Amino acid sequence: MPIKYSQAILDKMIKLLNEAGYELRFEKGNFNSGFCILEHKKVVVVNRFLDLEGRINTLSDIIPLLKIDPNMLSVESKKLYELALKEV
Repeated sequence: MPIKYSQAILDKMIKLLNEAGYELRFEKGNFNSGFCILEHKKVVVVNRFLDLEGRINTLSDIIPLLKIDPNMLSVESKKLYELALKEV
C-alpha cells in the first residue's frame, strides 16, 4: 500500500513517535541520510530543509529502525506502525 503524501500522514507519523516516547526535531545539520537518531535519549533529528514528501519518506525509513512498544500506541498509531513494518 503506497503512502499518501499529505500533512495529515506526516502528523500521524509525528504522533506515533511522540506516543512511543521519542522527541522529533526538524533541524539543520550535516545528515547524509536526512536524519540522525540519538537512541539513548530517544531523540530523532530530521533535516528541516526536506519537503513534505522527503519528511514522510525519511520517517518511513526511521520508524521500523526504532525500538517501539506497540502497547504504548493508540489504535490509529498502531495501524500505522504495523504498516511501516510491512513496508520494510
